[in-house]
Amino acid sequence: MTADSICLQFEDLHRGFGRLRVLRGVSGVVYEGEILLVTGSNGSGKSTLLRCLAGLAVPERGTIEYRIQGRSYDMAQRRRAVGYVAPEADFYRELSAVENLDFFGRLRGVGAAAGRRLLDELGLPHDRLAGALSSGMQQRLRWALALHHQPPILLLDEPLQNLDRAGRHDVLRLLQNHLDSGLAVVANPDPLDVGHVARHLDLDG
Repeated sequence: MTADSICLQFEDLHRGFGRLRVLRGVSGVVYEGEILLVTGSNGSGKSTLLRCLAGLAVPERGTIEYRIQGRSYDMAQRRRAVGYVAPEADFYRELSAVENLDFFGRLRGVGAAAGRRLLDELGLPHDRLAGALSSGMQQRLRWALALHHQPPILLLDEPLQNLDRAGRHDVLRLLQNHLDSGLAVVANPDPLDVGHVARHLDLDG
């Protein structure tokens, strides 16, 4: 990989909840255009690992490095650089889908037109309140919010939850396009049939 490549690397991560040890010395790496697939049984720490990588939880030990265009990102920069799809990734339910995209777009410096195009690509009604969307449409909205700012790194926790066949097709097509453009992805074991899985981390092993 060149010095300008996108890279997410983590080493010797430990995280627990009270006496329960969830992550014990977990390490991995993913580069641009690749998927690192994280597998393991229920309770093995898949979601905890992704939350640590997203900056939403702090490991008790170990290091996480985002290196983008030759520069290492600090924690605040990581949160702005990453896209995150997860069941707890929420939005403003009293706002419409397009109002959510516009609000988060302003925070990220992304123009409104890009958000509207993304909603169209995902088949989301612009003006319907987010809280009134079906569970599958809400999951599409999570994808839209995660990809709106064209992040260099995408973290996916149960990314196909509640999606029907058409929804899976739409989000996987978008994912494929972003991978082709250099996105680096860490994902839990939902079947991401896009042909870019380069590495496999089994938390049971």
